[in-house]
This record gives sequence, structure tokens and C-alpha cells, in this order.
Amino acid sequence: MIVKQYIKDFEKLGFGMFVHFGLYSTMCRGEWIKHMDNIPQEEYQKALANFKVSKNWAHELVRHAKIAGCKYITITTRHHDGFSLYDTCGLNEYDAPHSAAGRDLIREFVDECNKQGIVPFFYHTLIDWWHPEFSTEDEGKFKRYLKYLRDSVEILCTKYGKIGGLWFDGWWGNKTGDWEFDELYALIRKHQPEAMIINNTGMGDEIGTVGHPEIDSVTYERGKPRAMDYSNCPKYVASEMCEVFGETWGFANRDLSYKPVSQILKTLIYCRRVKANLLLNIGPMGNGLLCDIDKGYLKKIGEWTKKNDPAIRDVDYVDTFVSGEDDFVMYDNTNKCYYLFIYNSNGEDISFDIDKKVKSITYLDNGEKVEFAQESNRVTFNKAKFIYAINYIVRVVKIDVE
Repeated sequence: MIVKQYIKDFEKLGFGMFVHFGLYSTMCRGEWIKHMDNIPQEEYQKALANFKVSKNWAHELVRHAKIAGCKYITITTRHHDGFSLYDTCGLNEYDAPHSAAGRDLIREFVDECNKQGIVPFFYHTLIDWWHPEFSTEDEGKFKRYLKYLRDSVEILCTKYGKIGGLWFDGWWGNKTGDWEFDELYALIRKHQPEAMIINNTGMGDEIGTVGHPEIDSVTYERGKPRAMDYSNCPKYVASEMCEVFGETWGFANRDLSYKPVSQILKTLIYCRRVKANLLLNIGPMGNGLLCDIDKGYLKKIGEWTKKNDPAIRDVDYVDTFVSGEDDFVMYDNTNKCYYLFIYNSNGEDISFDIDKKVKSITYLDNGEKVEFAQESNRVTFNKAKFIYAINYIVRVVKIDVE
């Protein structure tokens, strides 16, 4: 099996931010509003005059990603409505430089990512509600559209320096058509040989499948990821789940269906248990800034990730006995230690098996060392009791070994 370092490096990132931002953000009703409300293109394009993006939008976006503990950001360079956040260099005028924003927003995004030490990734739509040549019935038109698509992607691969990868979405919009993925992926490899190539399989039967030899990571769109089975894989492939706070990916000011912070954290922890990355979505407002509730969620998530960061990066699941229900052990490939994830700190004894001599056990969230007993491979210690008004949902202890 071929193992490529850039794919392993992607896995080590562990936690990323997904960003859905475009003309639809000014309408406050999610990224599919044009399709859902059957808005005519002439009416929809009036949003170009309202797309006034704050000068510091990229700085604030990246700053809040870092607060949450994200190591990379995947942003919608172009979504299904066909509008591009980048300068399309004459391919069309349906882009950010020709809107009220008046500038290349992807340039600003990449520059800020590089400045703050975040890896930039590009989402790009495959289907296009705007382009006149996108067709599921006329093969000639569709082939011309695919040339436009590749020209669009080539701009992203050549104008912004090294990027982490490209994340495609929408092949399900023409399941019977030939998307000419060989040509598209070859173009990416030509200009960005170490960019992750990811093509979202959606929520249907194809979820978690590879689909093409050049794919570097399978996807789970709001679906529970599973550990990869490499028994018949020609190369090592990563996995990634994407999740959203509420129902829509783009900004919706009347979406009250936000998931609890505890659920988001448990999703992140489960993803890392099966070595999948979590790509957590936020939808900036029409001016590019984040709404207060999103900022609050990211801050709360960051309170946990900041304390437990080493336990969710370059780690592998250890298939070993643990007495606590749902509790599990991860091995740290960097520091050569172990982490035990504890779901219920109820003051009971917990035991686990480890084939090394344990030197110390320490809670990551407060630095408290705990007394333990080791007999052969079995280690036992007492869980910290619940403390009123302090609830970390899942606590992690670091296990240092000889």
C-alpha cells in the first residue's frame, strides 16, 4: 500500500473549519435559497450590490478558527449558485471583484491563513445553477462546461501559492454524466502535487467511499465516520466528517436548531477515535463577519481543545481493555505516550490494560496528577469526582510510560 506523507499530515491536522460564504449570505436564509425559492437569476444577482464585505473579515475568520482549535479552513471559493469569491481572470464577471466587495476575497483569505499559521483549503462546486452550459441532458454543453470548470480550478491552483487541498461537491448533480475527473485531477497534480483531493460523496449510499484512485480522503457529510479498511486499498486514504451547528451551511438568522456544544465535542472526539478529521462549518454573515452565537460556540469549543490539544492530533486508537463504558485509549505518535478519554468522571475506579510500565497519570485540563496502581499490564486509578459547575464533557488523562 502506498503511503503519502501529505495525506498523513492532513490526518494530523485533526480539526478544521468549513466556511460557506457567498451572495446567499446577504439573504440570511442559507446557501440553497436560490434553488429552494426558485429565485430567477436576474433577481438573485441584485445581491451583488449588497455584497459589501468588511475589510477585516478574513482576519476575524482565521482568528476565530484558531480560537476553536482548528488547524485548517476549507472555504467556498464558488458554491452551487456559480458566484466566485475569487478573481475569475476574465472567465466571467460573476465574481467578488465585480460585486460591491470590489476585490479578490480568496486572496485576502489565503494571505490571512498564511499570516496566522492556518492551512487554506478550497471548496469548489461541480454543479452550477448559473452557468448556461451546465446541462445534464446535452453532452456537448456539459463538456464545454467541464472545460470552464477546469479553467476555474486552474486559477485556484496557480494564483494563490501552496494550498492544502481542493474539496469538490455536487457530482451527484449529474450521476450519469462523465465528469472527466481524470483530466481535472491531473490538472491539480500538475500545479499542486501535494494538495489533498477530496470529492464529497454526500449522504447517500456512496458515503465514505473513495470513488477514484486520485482521491486522498473519503467524506462523511453529517454521517458517522468509520475506521478505514485498508485491506484492499492501493494507497493510504484519510477520512473527514463535516458537520454544522444548525441546519444550513450558509448564514441563516432564523435557524434556532443549534446542536449543544457537548454534542459537537463528542463528535470531534469520536472522529479522532476512528482517525477521521472533523470539518466544522460556520456561515459568515453577508459582511463576512461571524454572528455572535457562532463566535460563542467557537470560543466554548476552544476551551476544551486548548486544554486537550495533544490528544486529538497525531494519535492512533489503541484496541485495549478499558473498564469505563465508552472510555478509550489513544497513542500519541509524537510524544510516545498514551491518552485515556473518560466520559463519566463519577469518582469510581477505572482500569485499563497497557503493555508498558506507567510512570505518571495526569489530567490535561488542570494538570492534576493521580495516584494509580499497576499490576502486570492492568492499571487502576480513581476517576475524579464531579465538581459542581465544572463539566468538561469528556476528560483526558495523559499516561506517561517508560
